[in-house]
Amino acid sequence: MNELDETWAQMMNEATAKAHVAGQSDVVEYLRLKTFNDSIRAGGVKWLFNLMSEIAAKLNRNNLQITIEDESPHSFAAGSATLNGSLRRFRQGVRCLSVEAGWTRTPNDGFMRGNVLAGARISHFGIARHNAELILVNGKEAATAWFIIDKNGERVLLDENHLNKHFQIFLNTI
Repeated sequence: MNELDETWAQMMNEATAKAHVAGQSDVVEYLRLKTFNDSIRAGGVKWLFNLMSEIAAKLNRNNLQITIEDESPHSFAAGSATLNGSLRRFRQGVRCLSVEAGWTRTPNDGFMRGNVLAGARISHFGIARHNAELILVNGKEAATAWFIIDKNGERVLLDENHLNKHFQIFLNTI
């Protein structure tokens, strides 16, 4: 957890305590739900970043010399919203594969519609046609999961095979 996340968690706890003391049970319930959803979001982003790092680590066992850089906090636009989170870059020479992920934190950041908890973008430096937009969705009957938004706007469940393909593109092996 970075300093911004720690400060935000502290502020949420203080706001919840104040609302509880003031007898504002509806505000307390909202803040607890937001805190719960934020923990799901953070876990989803961590899963995505860890899986991509694991793939890079496996590839590095073949002496590919992929380096990893992190930037946090990081903000990026997603539609009309501003998502706040983290950025991870995978580099090999001049090649770069980036993944940025986050969510709206304040009302000024805009809104994420369609049961979306967080958003992410996978970017290929110099080959934008292979970029991908991702969303983290809290399933009604299934577990929370990342989805790729395909060219038709349809949601396709993200799995390790999709991420492996991004690394193949990054390494120019397909």
